[in-house]
Amino acid sequence: MEKRILGLDPGLAILGFGAITCTPGLTQLQSTKVNILDFGVIKTSADIEIGQRLCTLFDDLHTVIDNLQPDVVAIEKLFFYRMSSTIVVAQARGVVMLALAQHHLPYVEFTPAQIKLALTGYGNADKSEVQEAVARELDLAEIPQPDDAADALAVALTAWYQM
Repeated sequence: MEKRILGLDPGLAILGFGAITCTPGLTQLQSTKVNILDFGVIKTSADIEIGQRLCTLFDDLHTVIDNLQPDVVAIEKLFFYRMSSTIVVAQARGVVMLALAQHHLPYVEFTPAQIKLALTGYGNADKSEVQEAVARELDLAEIPQPDDAADALAVALTAWYQM
């Protein structure tokens, strides 16, 4: 039975999304088939008031969810860089959580270290190693762009590996 997983890399300026479909093999000898459904970003401009930026994230995320119809959503957990950036990312995550609740979607969360470990076998892998693993796992000739979309695909793949 096919499962659709939507990965999200939350941010206020850029929210990355990446959706995959996973179809288990019929027998233990058959491998699971994983394909990209879609990926991209939702952008908001720093020139716009923060409330309007959050509204844009909310509306556009609803559209993404309606179009992709995921079975489960995987979200990167908040990681503390600097307090000022952490607050705005937390606000964006709040909007994401509200949209998921309104769609009655189950979700799982992963820390950056969990994502790195799942994709590379090393919890301190750098960003390029994770992105190369995404391209390899999805049998892509190139790393998906922009980076936020590749990161969201990494979150979705991590969810699949944990199921």
